[in-house]
Amino acid sequence: MGGFGSGRPSLSGRTKVEDTEALDVNRLHGEGCLDPGSRGGWQWLRNGEVISSIGYRASESTLHLSYRTRRGDEDWFPVEESVRIVRVPCNFGGSRPYFICPGVVNGVVCCRRVGKLYSGGRHFLCRHCYNLTYASRCEDELGRAWRRAHKAKRRVNPDPNLDEVVPPRPKGMWRRTYERRRQRAFEAEWEATELVDAKINNMASLLR
Repeated sequence: MGGFGSGRPSLSGRTKVEDTEALDVNRLHGEGCLDPGSRGGWQWLRNGEVISSIGYRASESTLHLSYRTRRGDEDWFPVEESVRIVRVPCNFGGSRPYFICPGVVNGVVCCRRVGKLYSGGRHFLCRHCYNLTYASRCEDELGRAWRRAHKAKRRVNPDPNLDEVVPPRPKGMWRRTYERRRQRAFEAEWEATELVDAKINNMASLLR
């Protein structure tokens, strides 16, 4: 299947969560990928184009992953990884799946129960094992505003065209749900735009 690099470090020296591909256990569960016997491929998209992909096979309590990776300019090499899954009973029936992080750091096995694993290196591990940070911790007010706007757009459509003020309603989404999320995305975009205008006006006043 597709491949991954070794992560993209930020100016602060730590790779950001947003600069990696994440395996979300809830999305996989919702798509039926965790059902025993299920197998296939999982892709990550950016502006409608596939940027990475993996193969998967699910058993009763394990998700088996297959993909390629490399470090820097080295050749690509195949990786087989198995991630344990636990299902925790919910208060009102049913259960919720979690990954058990397979990471080993300084000889200590992680075994954290997490909802997401990240491609911060050769394997998919939790953000603690890769010492990942969030973009919001490295952003100013304007950066956080744009991040909120982009997040709101992805709530409307998981693969939005970020150049659009509000993405169109995706197939299968209730119109009422779309209208609520569309309004939030519009408000977030407007807030970010107002901050840009204020910053431009402030710079202009300093140059007078």
